[in-house]
Amino acid sequence: MLTKLAMTGFKHRWRDYLVLFSGLIMSSAIFYMFEALATNQDFLKQNTSISMVGIIFQFGSVLLTIITLVYIGYANSFLLSMRKRDYGLFMLVGARKSKIGQLIWLETLLVGVTATIVGILVGTGLTVGVSQILINSLGLTLHRFAAWYTPAAIATLLLYVGLFLIAGLFNLLALTKTPALKLLHSNDQPNRPQLKPARQLIEIVVGVIAIAVGYWSMANLKTLQLMGIGIALVTIVLGTYLLFNAIFVWLMVALKRFSFAQRGLNGFTLSQLSFRIRNYTKMLSIVAMLFALALGAITVGMGFHSQIPSMVNINNAYDMGLVNASKAEKAQIAAMKPKTTATYRFKATKKVIYFQADEFNRQPFATIHTEDKKQLTFSTVRNDATKLQKSAENYQLMQLQSGVMVTATPMFLSKAAYAKIAQPEQRLTVFATSSVIEHRTALDKLAKHHFHTTSPEQFGGRYAMYLMVNSMYSGLEFMGMFLGIAFLAMLASCLMFKILSGADADQHRYQMLDKVGTTKRQLTGAINKEIAVLFILPGIVGIVHVLFGLQMFKIMMITSPYTGIWLPFLIFAGLYLLYYLITITIYRRIVLQ
Repeated sequence: MLTKLAMTGFKHRWRDYLVLFSGLIMSSAIFYMFEALATNQDFLKQNTSISMVGIIFQFGSVLLTIITLVYIGYANSFLLSMRKRDYGLFMLVGARKSKIGQLIWLETLLVGVTATIVGILVGTGLTVGVSQILINSLGLTLHRFAAWYTPAAIATLLLYVGLFLIAGLFNLLALTKTPALKLLHSNDQPNRPQLKPARQLIEIVVGVIAIAVGYWSMANLKTLQLMGIGIALVTIVLGTYLLFNAIFVWLMVALKRFSFAQRGLNGFTLSQLSFRIRNYTKMLSIVAMLFALALGAITVGMGFHSQIPSMVNINNAYDMGLVNASKAEKAQIAAMKPKTTATYRFKATKKVIYFQADEFNRQPFATIHTEDKKQLTFSTVRNDATKLQKSAENYQLMQLQSGVMVTATPMFLSKAAYAKIAQPEQRLTVFATSSVIEHRTALDKLAKHHFHTTSPEQFGGRYAMYLMVNSMYSGLEFMGMFLGIAFLAMLASCLMFKILSGADADQHRYQMLDKVGTTKRQLTGAINKEIAVLFILPGIVGIVHVLFGLQMFKIMMITSPYTGIWLPFLIFAGLYLLYYLITITIYRRIVLQ
């Protein structure tokens, strides 16, 4: 009988359960996506040269577990709030508390296990889709990556099932020990914020100090090493929560005292935000951290991507050098419409490579002179035979000559002296296109045709450097972009779940405003303002975290991690705005029926 009554309640509130299930599914899916990288040690080792990356992912797993713990705790409280009235009614009609306890336990566990299993499958599908999009669009090279990774699935299942077992026990104790009348009226008791100046001042001071310590540790990661990451993890999470908990309560109460709060529906909007203030502070702290993680990961991923052209261009002035190129290969070069092309005749011995000086006087050979390696500042110098003989950068000619830095020395001779060399004559063709990355497909085809391989050790020039740098940074770039998209999805899930979970409870309030003559435009404006506050506040905190957090990556990047930062910020702002518009659209459809 109780089971039938429970199913009836489920059918009656199917929309709330749909919000709950979708939120839990996305949460477990994102956790699986992260663990698919974090637990795959072969992938981490073979796709990055940074030895600390595995331990960094372990710290990330701890942070994501904390976020998941709070998220599931909030989801469980939402499930509990939906069922309190129903269980109170069951008690009033004579149901035994032991039976109700069993029902509570089974229902909580069933919701959690079902959502987790579906979430793991969804996470696998998202991993496949996101990884393929990134690999194809960015031209990445990855090794040992697997969308389905059994240890990640086991870790996700164990964590979520364990948390829901604990949640079920908590629900059982909370409901069976609460009087029936209190359960019936539990949702009618607002959580009014109260100002406690001394306590809030302490929270603000401690929060600011904690965040400052976290920022300092990230800026000094080179000195602190792994300890710096651990310090930042603890202090920034703690400081963010304390600041939200102190400032947000004070802000809502303080704003009601200003005159603008009496205009239109501003007072109603502030009251809506104040109604569930304590739950908002926890969720907004999570959203702020997720915002920082998502924006930071995307920014770093794009930062690694933007470094590739800079590192390629400081290596050599030419894309590739071909010895004794065939007519077909020359046609392939011409099809790429190179900016520069030249052919030099040479004769080689084991120790010396002889060139004709007049050919270099007619077609000066360009070399790259690096002025500041940290900032990747360089200049192109055009050398005739005399300059090139004395230049410290003449090794760049040897790279194109043989594909490796050999010990042979270039020697530039007159025609008469060159003719006396008994070695057979060969030809070196060098060329430079407008962009190695744009022509990488054609260059790859040319390398396979001439060298019968695409291994960068077999040939020199900018294309060889591109292959090496792309192989080195592909893993880091993929991790940044992949995790950025994952954290962005979880951020949206958290915010939408928080807002939409209270939509049904808010519906009757908007109906009352409608009955007293409030226009639809005013109601829509009130909704837009209320939800905008919930998006803007964590967004501001998240941006500040990212701006300081990028200090960590100075030791991993040759260029500044702030270079071109406007682009990922602009892209992220567009996606964040899209989530905001989707949320207010769904919320309005529920509360303004």
